[in-house]
Amino acid sequence: VHLVESGGGSVQAGGTLKLSCTVSGYTYSYITMGWFRQAPGKSREGVASIPTRGGPEIYADSVKGRFNISRDSAQNTLFLQMSSLRPEDTAMYYCAAAASGWVPPPAALSTEIYNDWGQGTQVTVSS
Repeated sequence: VHLVESGGGSVQAGGTLKLSCTVSGYTYSYITMGWFRQAPGKSREGVASIPTRGGPEIYADSVKGRFNISRDSAQNTLFLQMSSLRPEDTAMYYCAAAASGWVPPPAALSTEIYNDWGQGTQVTVSS
């Protein structure tokens, strides 16, 4: 699986950004996609997860009500719409793919279940 993120940038607090992740090459019958982020000096944390064949989306508490994960109908692009951004959202954002169907929380936001990762896109939020 090949994953390529885009859409990162610098915004002021309260602003919005929309990240995209183009997915190609997957052969799994069922796949779960996720967004993660990693700030300097911190471990990678799950932000949101979405299955491609049914099941609810899952969000980290820190982004609920502000971020929305979605995918296009052809299921080859994953999105993360981010609103009301805060300085603490500053991080490198990664998309990831897991060879599994719907995974309940908290596993869905664990790096352990994801097999493939993109290179990341930087998001910087200034106060």
